Amino acid sequence: MTNFISVQLKKASEVDLAKPLCKFIQQSYPGGDAQAEHCRAAEELSRLRKSALGRPLDKHESALETLLRYYDQLCSIEPKFPFSENQVCVTFTWKDAFDKGSLFGGSAKLALASLGYEKTCVLFNCGALASQIAAEQNLDNDEGLKAAAKHYQFASGAFQHIKETVLSALNREPTVDISPDTVGTLSLIMLAQAQEVFFLKATRDKMKDGIIAKLANQAADYYGDAYKQCQYKDTLPKEVFPVLAAKHCIMQANAEYHQSILAKQQKKFGEEIGRLQHAADLVKTVASRYDEYVNIKDLVDKINRALTAAKKDNDFIYHDRVPDLKDLESVGKASLVKSTPVVVPLSQKFTDLFEKMVPLQVQQSLSVYNQRKADQVNRLIAQMREATNLANGVLASLNLPAAIEDVSGDTVPQSILNKSKSVIEQGGIQTVDQLIKDLPELLQRNKEILDESLRLLDEEETTDNDLRTKFKERWQRTPSNELYKPLRTEGANYHNILNKAVQADGQVKERYQSHRDTIALLCKPESELNAAIPSANPAKTLQGNEVVNVLRTLLANLDEVKKEREQLENDLKSVNFDMTSKFLTALAQDGAINEEAISEAELDRIYGSHKQKVQESLKKQEELLKNIQNAHQDFSKMKQSNNESNLREEVLKNLAVANDNFVELVANLKEGTKFYNELTEILLKFQNKCSDIVFARKTERDELLKDLQQSIAREPSAPSIPLPTYQTTPAGGSKPAASSTPTPAPRTMVGTKPQPPARPPPPVISASSSSSSASAPSGTAAPPPGAPAPTPAPGATAPAGSTAPSQAQGPPYPTYPGYPGYCQMPMPMGYNPYMYGQYNLPYAPSPVYQNPGQAPYPAPQQPGYPFPQQPYYPQQ
Repeated sequence: MTNFISVQLKKASEVDLAKPLCKFIQQSYPGGDAQAEHCRAAEELSRLRKSALGRPLDKHESALETLLRYYDQLCSIEPKFPFSENQVCVTFTWKDAFDKGSLFGGSAKLALASLGYEKTCVLFNCGALASQIAAEQNLDNDEGLKAAAKHYQFASGAFQHIKETVLSALNREPTVDISPDTVGTLSLIMLAQAQEVFFLKATRDKMKDGIIAKLANQAADYYGDAYKQCQYKDTLPKEVFPVLAAKHCIMQANAEYHQSILAKQQKKFGEEIGRLQHAADLVKTVASRYDEYVNIKDLVDKINRALTAAKKDNDFIYHDRVPDLKDLESVGKASLVKSTPVVVPLSQKFTDLFEKMVPLQVQQSLSVYNQRKADQVNRLIAQMREATNLANGVLASLNLPAAIEDVSGDTVPQSILNKSKSVIEQGGIQTVDQLIKDLPELLQRNKEILDESLRLLDEEETTDNDLRTKFKERWQRTPSNELYKPLRTEGANYHNILNKAVQADGQVKERYQSHRDTIALLCKPESELNAAIPSANPAKTLQGNEVVNVLRTLLANLDEVKKEREQLENDLKSVNFDMTSKFLTALAQDGAINEEAISEAELDRIYGSHKQKVQESLKKQEELLKNIQNAHQDFSKMKQSNNESNLREEVLKNLAVANDNFVELVANLKEGTKFYNELTEILLKFQNKCSDIVFARKTERDELLKDLQQSIAREPSAPSIPLPTYQTTPAGGSKPAASSTPTPAPRTMVGTKPQPPARPPPPVISASSSSSSASAPSGTAAPPPGAPAPTPAPGATAPAGSTAPSQAQGPPYPTYPGYPGYCQMPMPMGYNPYMYGQYNLPYAPSPVYQNPGQAPYPAPQQPGYPFPQQPYYPQQ
């Protein structure tokens, strides 16, 4: 009958998936075996895309299997990688499957940084390839019929899925081939062809004619609906429309034919003839209109033989009345096909390359959970450190434990010696100076990285704004200022962090300058340190006193609390719990993750006991400090007081405070150095992110500029020039319909070459003049070129023989000078436009041309024409 309709594959541009995916993996996952495995999976995915889209595919099941595996893999990585213009930016470029392009530019294409767009185009190719495989099946056996029906139904389901999801997947206008209207029509065509395959199988299996008629009528209905959908839309190839119209008539004719057999079996001979006549009319229409697309000779012969035999039997035997077509009962319908729904995985051999990688939603939940955990741990540690600093401050203000250790009054207390030794072991004042010296360099490095990142965004945004101003609505892509909002916010956040860090650095330096001399004193040898402390004997008589013993016991208990607190801090830092399984379970059960509720519950379970220990430690310290202050009051009352002892006690207090400040300054400066180094890594990732998106935008910009140049090249370079009235108005005076044919560009004329004047219109000649001029001798000379043309008499009309033939109604050729399509007057007899030296003739004829489609003038002189025929002059 005819070949089935198959769909052309879309063509994709080459894309390297491995590089951006590996970069995201390296940024998001810690180094190790897991990271290396994910990177190998990304490289395998890139090879799979190349295998599925980077080469011509055979019309075979194995090629379709490759496409299906790639589509399944895209669906599996969609929740695991943040594909977008400002995160994992991969631009996918696809050409329109039905646009063959033009002379000046290639076919229409669309480039988007959207995984949904890639999935849509791959699924389109899956449906297209399935239609091609189905069309190649041998329909003479059951295996071929089953395979064809299966593939057509799958193709229908694929196109239907695209129709339902394409607009939400792209968030912009798609190319014509994947627009909802086009894929909806393709889905219906595939369904109609699947129904036709079932009709062929029913016919081959010699099922009941009533069933076959219903199957054929349903197929005709599908073909008719498909034809109606695309009848007035220029979206599918032109050859599809006649095939759909022909198949609609053919399947309807088959339905009527098999229904006529059923009518004959029921002794309804008039109905049989009526249905056969209708079937004969249908196939006659197909044969007359669509014979170049379908071959229905066998069907025509079968219907005509049946009709002839039925008429003969009815005329000689039954004499049954043949009902009108409108009185015939409609044939029933039976659909055995439906679009195969798209349910991932489509491939039976699919294995997820990123099976061990958690979905993006779980990654985001883990990130928020880790931040919550860090905040809680830092809060508990900060409470303990603050309490320790408070205790040290109280002891320093009371000059403890130096006050009860200062027995002789002329030696350095042991606690001060221990503090001095600790400061010297940590590098003393040189360590603090070096740490402070390194901070500006680290700060400047981070500022330069951040400034360079923002400069890249600024330059690209300026270029985008300039091009948008230039091309206006043609510049159809997301504005850079909108796309970069998250990056701008992130950059502003880093700026604020750096500003706060600068303020903190200033406070540390100020504090260091106020205690630098005392810290320097602690770094001196014991002899110099002893010489710097004033001599006195404030507590010699108090040795062995009960108050001193109480103070010693309380100070020892406080030291024990500090040591327990250090261990508790290490325990808090070492607690680790993997929340991946809990988040995955929640996602599988509910389809979403309530991260806050799950995280809060788990953090309370993990850190509940630690919180209790911290609160107990703080409460115990508070009681100890209260008791120490009370005992110190008793100690101060019993202690001998004089100026020397007071001066010595003040110096010892300052040394104790200097030690505490040194420890805190070193910790703060090391923490600041660590902060700047970690911030450098974060800013480098931010810079890479900015660089990647700017590079992707540049690539997209170049593609868009190329497409704009091609579209501009395809546009006509000259405006449409209106035709004169006498060329556009037919003889009846009615205005012809406007043509959609584009106007060709005008040909350039050489300005130095003079153009001969147009030939004057023929004057009106009366009957007498006409007869006299007809009887004039042939030797009468023609009037000279400069002589004025005779004017027609007022109110006179030209005879029919004197008017120029009316021009044929053809395409609207341009009428401006220099284009040889149209001219105002016919070519004079004897004029040869291709003869050399034409302008050297004694009489230069007017270079006018014959209209396309206009019949040439006959050789004899037309009657009533006042100008004699121009003789032929040989070249001189």
